[in-house]
Amino acid sequence: MSDNTPVRVLLVDDQPLLRMGFRLILEGEDDLCIVGEASNGAEAVRHVWELAPDVVLMDVRMPVLDGIEATRAIAASGSDAKIIILTTFDLDEYAFAALRAGASAFLLKDVAPAELVSAVRVVASGDAVVAPRVTQRLLETYVRGAGGMDPAGTGGAAGQHAGADEGGQQAGSPARPARDPLLEDLTPRENEMLGAMAEGLSNAEIAHRYFLSEATVKTHVRRILTKLHLRDRVQAVVYAYETGLVVPSNADY
Repeated sequence: MSDNTPVRVLLVDDQPLLRMGFRLILEGEDDLCIVGEASNGAEAVRHVWELAPDVVLMDVRMPVLDGIEATRAIAASGSDAKIIILTTFDLDEYAFAALRAGASAFLLKDVAPAELVSAVRVVASGDAVVAPRVTQRLLETYVRGAGGMDPAGTGGAAGQHAGADEGGQQAGSPARPARDPLLEDLTPRENEMLGAMAEGLSNAEIAHRYFLSEATVKTHVRRILTKLHLRDRVQAVVYAYETGLVVPSNADY
């Protein structure tokens, strides 16, 4: 996407007033463009195909087809659209399931306008960072509480990538699964990069920690995603939790 091309955004929510509010906020930015709206997941899937948005703001609970199923369908279609899930609760099991299905981020519906705009830009750039504490809590709560099982029955990130049937984590596996054979393809440096990504560090922060250039970090990230057959760095973070590379803390939330 060219720096001069506005980010194309699709709004998906069954509440017209919410769509209107998000439209008013985003249309006030010169680099953002609303290309369409949908009131359910089925419409969203169709509009992604027809309108080719860069970012989809997706409500998680809708009639006809919910946000989880719509997210999975969009991710499976090969679309480059990045999906931001909208939810009412910060520890929403459906938001967690949507991340596992292919979403790149999630936001609370009462998000501040500036945070909404920033999230759309960051996700569109492809450098989405799972840094907010609330996102880490979401991952830790459901990976720890469900033993790596999906609360909405969507199939985990580790099961989404190719090769899971041959050796990845299987449904019903314990909270501390066997090491995924695909991890053997990672170099020691790439293992470090994956761990840093799971901490929620940005490319710039990873570069600073390991005394590398951001371009080198981006290359490592691309190679990690390719080797593990993952959609984006958010899927890599979910994968790291599910496969036991990151152990959820014992802190009470």
